[in-house]
Amino acid sequence: MYKVYRRIFPAVHKELNYWIEKAQAIPDEELRSQALASIEGKTFHCEGGAIYSVLAKDNWEAAIRFIVAYQTISDYLDNLCDRSTSMDPEDFRMLHQSMTDALTPGNEVKDYYQHREDNDDGGYLKELVQTCQKVLKTPYYSVVQHHTVKLGALYNDLQVHKHVIEEERIPRLKSWFENYQSEWPHLEWYEFSACTGSTLGIFCLVSYTLGGTMDERLAEQVERSYFPFMQGLHILLDYYIDQQEDEEEGDLNFCTYYNHDGEMKDRFKYFVKQTHEEIQKLPNTPFHQMIHEGLVGMYLADRKVGKLKNARSFVKDLLKVSGKKATFFYYNTKMYHKLKPGRPL
Repeated sequence: MYKVYRRIFPAVHKELNYWIEKAQAIPDEELRSQALASIEGKTFHCEGGAIYSVLAKDNWEAAIRFIVAYQTISDYLDNLCDRSTSMDPEDFRMLHQSMTDALTPGNEVKDYYQHREDNDDGGYLKELVQTCQKVLKTPYYSVVQHHTVKLGALYNDLQVHKHVIEEERIPRLKSWFENYQSEWPHLEWYEFSACTGSTLGIFCLVSYTLGGTMDERLAEQVERSYFPFMQGLHILLDYYIDQQEDEEEGDLNFCTYYNHDGEMKDRFKYFVKQTHEEIQKLPNTPFHQMIHEGLVGMYLADRKVGKLKNARSFVKDLLKVSGKKATFFYYNTKMYHKLKPGRPL
């Protein structure tokens, strides 16, 4: 954590400052507004993701460059789709082709805005894609590319399905899950959707690769250890704290599909236990355990949790099953919020 605060976070903000300058120069007013808002409102995504750069050892700066660029694409496109002037799935699919290209060094950049009126970003999105590609242009990346592209494709599918017109969202998500239900029979469609919405597995795979410790066995294990349960826990916690906000704004929230709070609590506990079991199979187990317990502690410490019904019981039980470090992160984050306004990493 000392390295994180003294070395990693400053490097993250150096990268973000570069992309802020690029975003400020975007000619189209709407694209410029969404690009700047996505960085300002979601800096904690880049900070949290960049913790994985410690796995890259001496190449930690390259890992941060990739993580910040890739996460910035994700947050920018999420803003564009959430507040879209288009409800066209072809538009969403083409925008997210940029994320596939970012994970595929041999791909040429494309006209990602070809299905929308707002399209002059001055090369902003293309440069983000090319930044990712340059970092990944290493012989070792071929070992993990299948896994990163697979996780990235699931993420892209989710973004397309959940941003179409409201009456089509749930049917599309349910139909999509039918293709994977036999592989994950213990998940509900909304849980599977949540599992696909995290970038943590990709950051872990890329950081190990840049650290020179990647082989096919490890690549397969990272995917299994992070998808679905670690990634699902990450996104379900994010949806949990946003329940009231999403209800007020009419946004899709996967937590609302549980039958009652007791069922939701039991399912969160299940994700916690499954995540704990899976990460024991990885090298650097204490690191992954720190990420796991940190996610639980920091998200549950968010101020928005206090406004939720039955939150005290939910928080107490989930911390109990998550481990002592989760409780440490919970109280540490609570104290941090008292001293400085903010959100979990």
